[in-house]
Amino acid sequence: MRKKHAIRYWPESERPREKLIKNGAAGLSSAELLAILISSGTNRLSALDIARELLQHFQTLDNLSNASLEELQEIEGIGPAKAITLKAAFQISSRRMQEMAEKKHIYFKQPNDVAQYFIPEVGYLKQEQFSIALLDTSGKFIHKETISRGILNASLVHPREVFKEAIKRSAAAIILVHNHPSGELVPSQEDIKITQQMLQSGNLLNIPVYDHLIIAGEKFISMKEEGFI
Repeated sequence: MRKKHAIRYWPESERPREKLIKNGAAGLSSAELLAILISSGTNRLSALDIARELLQHFQTLDNLSNASLEELQEIEGIGPAKAITLKAAFQISSRRMQEMAEKKHIYFKQPNDVAQYFIPEVGYLKQEQFSIALLDTSGKFIHKETISRGILNASLVHPREVFKEAIKRSAAAIILVHNHPSGELVPSQEDIKITQQMLQSGNLLNIPVYDHLIIAGEKFISMKEEGFI
């Protein structure tokens, strides 16, 4: 049985897709944009109802973009296919922002500059991710590369992989970045071991490691400021 609350029964002027065609994407609310991605509703809820529930549950688009597939599917009307669509859309947006940042003149002069760039990407991940930021001789950020995902250890984060991209892009220096999903900011023994290993390799290659940031949520520490570098 077709439900009259389905968006296809709404006046054309109120349907998100038709509004986007007429007014452009910027003219739609966040809920309406999400409804287009969600595409269809349930017997009880329209796609717009589900979108509003997502925004109410996660409170901000940033929280929503960092939600796992499992967390997204806790919302009524969001199954595996819709959760995957949402994750893909947010990932495309994140990569676009990173591409834009790399084209601009962004300088990493202090740990906070690095943290503010990486926190949106790794702050709320459910697994550890180890990345590097490549800098030129003036300290300008030129590229970001993800080296590994999963439990951080020296076998996964090898100097060969870390410095390969730095050499390829003629980087003058690198900054190491990884997250702690546990929320704990204190460096582990493995963190310290990897940092020392990268410092030694960087010295040999004349590509110094300026810092190693550990990020947990919105917080971070600089291993350089903590005396480990």
